[in-house]
Amino acid sequence: MPAPYQVGYHVVFLLVFSFSRMVLSDDVHASIKNRLGNGENLSIHCQSKDDDLGQQDIADGSEFGWDFSVNAWGTTLFYCDLEWENARRSHFDAYSFSRDHTRCETQCSWLISNEGMYGMNGQTGFWEFMYDWPN
Repeated sequence: MPAPYQVGYHVVFLLVFSFSRMVLSDDVHASIKNRLGNGENLSIHCQSKDDDLGQQDIADGSEFGWDFSVNAWGTTLFYCDLEWENARRSHFDAYSFSRDHTRCETQCSWLISNEGMYGMNGQTGFWEFMYDWPN
């Protein structure tokens, strides 16, 4: 018969393994769609603590996307700086585990328009207005 502390270690291992499987889903695909209209290009620079995706120029009607894995601690964060011809600038979190792990489990899409920013809700299948541009 195993000693009680050995059983305890096995239980802890199984709990940690189960939790990490819950948190570590398949890759997440994030994308940013330029729907500014009138031929306006969108310039973005996205990064995380570990990955810098560099400066990207997105033509009107096009999109930029990338894949990543969520870390076991549930702290994955990708943030982006946006700029376009109207000299508008904005900063937003393209993926924040605490906000997005249920809203966009494996596909996190953003749509940039002149009205503001929309995020696709993976649970409902609808675009939701998320951010207004500052005046």
